[in-house]
Amino acid sequence: MRRVAVTGMGVVSPLGNGASQAFAQARAGHSGVHCLQASFTDRLTAPLAATASFNGADHFEPPKLRMLDRVSQFALVAASQAVADARADFPQADRGRVGVFLGTGMGASQTSDDGYKTLYGDRSDRIKPFTVLMGMHNAPAAWIGIEHDLRGPALTYSTACSSSAVAIGEAWLRVAHGALDVAIAGGAEAPLTFGSLKAWEALHTLAAVDPVDPSCSCKPFSANRSGMVLGEGAAMLVLESWDHAVARGAPIHGEILGCGLATDVGHITRPSVEGQVAAMVAALQSASIEASAIDAINAHGTGTPANDAVETAAIKAVLGQRAYQVPISATKSMHGHLLGATAALECVLSLLAMQEGVALPTMHLQAPDPLCDLDCVANAAREGLTVHTMLSNSFAFGGTNAVLVLGSASRAPSSGWS
Repeated sequence: MRRVAVTGMGVVSPLGNGASQAFAQARAGHSGVHCLQASFTDRLTAPLAATASFNGADHFEPPKLRMLDRVSQFALVAASQAVADARADFPQADRGRVGVFLGTGMGASQTSDDGYKTLYGDRSDRIKPFTVLMGMHNAPAAWIGIEHDLRGPALTYSTACSSSAVAIGEAWLRVAHGALDVAIAGGAEAPLTFGSLKAWEALHTLAAVDPVDPSCSCKPFSANRSGMVLGEGAAMLVLESWDHAVARGAPIHGEILGCGLATDVGHITRPSVEGQVAAMVAALQSASIEASAIDAINAHGTGTPANDAVETAAIKAVLGQRAYQVPISATKSMHGHLLGATAALECVLSLLAMQEGVALPTMHLQAPDPLCDLDCVANAAREGLTVHTMLSNSFAFGGTNAVLVLGSASRAPSSGWS
């Protein structure tokens, strides 16, 4: 097993475009959640969203833009940022050892909505000629490979809210085992279409609009939490073997130490303590570290009644009494739930938080739920910390639970790593 460094990061998000901007906004406790302004919002019960400030025409020429759903636009821009940040120059001979690993839960929602409107709403048979190419789930990963001339595997993972954690974990495995030298890994999601929002609304999992301030509507671990807020965007990371990164003088933002996967089998939407515990334990085992080594956690923390109490109980089961001393951040309170892209964004924010010695805030936590009684870093970032090792939790509809173990760039390597 080889150590796996994170050398590049790119972000398109409700907190800003670029990793440093998104981190600065999260550190300051700013919210990207707002009342959605769109032609269909009068038909939504709670027209909330966390949108990215993004116009595809600023990044792509018209002929190419016509072939890209918004989800692919996000992915391409975030990947290009990550490659530039890593100062990655892929030699021609090595491009077969560079792969793309991308997670998305819903894929090209706008393309699907547009197609259905044309067929069933307008009763027209004139579907856009690129509908299949735009709408297929693997389009974002394929476009990244084309853009950067990468010849290794280009794989897409769709496990709902844990999709990009799975993608990063699978990329980590390939690099750690020596199958690849470099991987671009992360996730992208663009679910803020009328059809998608109405479908989520029907599940009764979305937050109600806060009557005082809509930007405060997502309240993880709070007694008055009412649900999650959907967001959009992408986050991509460049992963490479530690030795490869050092040899080329690449910047190192941190390290992927491990990934754990486990599946809930009791219900397709209801989380279980057992499944979340199993994923965290598997992650620790894959990283060859004890639970006592965990300095902080980025929680799944959706703000739904079902998840937050279950996740609190699962963290207690894994960490024991020490759970009360570990700072826990729920950044979805600010950037919303980007579904398949969320884990990658939270991975980026966590790596930067370790670099800066800060625990990011869980915002809008004015009335803690007695069942969620851990140290949730309420309402303001905590500065001046030493954080070498973090868990980043992602728990999904369908039951696929994924947990990443992240290490700071200054962390001493575990035995057994080269």
